[in-house]
Amino acid sequence: MKEKAKAFAIKAHEGQQRKTSNEPYITHPIRVAERLEKNHFSEALISAGYLHDVVEDTPYEMEDIERNFGKRVKKLVAAHTEDKSKSWQERKEHTIAMIKNADKEIKYLIVADKLDNLLELEKEIELHGPSVWNAFNAGHDKQKWYNQSIAQNMYHGLQDDEIPPFFSMYKEAVNRVFGQ
Repeated sequence: MKEKAKAFAIKAHEGQQRKTSNEPYITHPIRVAERLEKNHFSEALISAGYLHDVVEDTPYEMEDIERNFGKRVKKLVAAHTEDKSKSWQERKEHTIAMIKNADKEIKYLIVADKLDNLLELEKEIELHGPSVWNAFNAGHDKQKWYNQSIAQNMYHGLQDDEIPPFFSMYKEAVNRVFGQ
């Protein structure tokens, strides 16, 4: 299933590029899925890693995810898909509430995604300086609030043995990019 999900995502994101670089967009979902696989998560979660931005950023819909990958993958992707009809603030508040109260697999998917985005942002800031913030709908201060809120809420409801190493990597990246 995960190879099928990767192929589906490659096709769906064809021609798209990352916001702050000329890198093909698909490199992001691939890195998210690879991080989930490296942490030995389920095939459904790894597949959701490949597919997590498909409904949000391409013409495909949740029904396409369910038809091709089943209800479990659809549930994971749906939990992490933003409603683009809402404001940036509303979407981010929803994700913060989701990260606090969601099942652990959804938390893993969200944090793997946010970590990859933040690591890439960190590289772009090193290359181009603060002008990178101009590429975002919300600038530095709002991004700081959002990422710090994710970091503060991601552990909620998890036992110590359920916390993957990349959670601390995310918290460290938040501190490097935005300060304490």
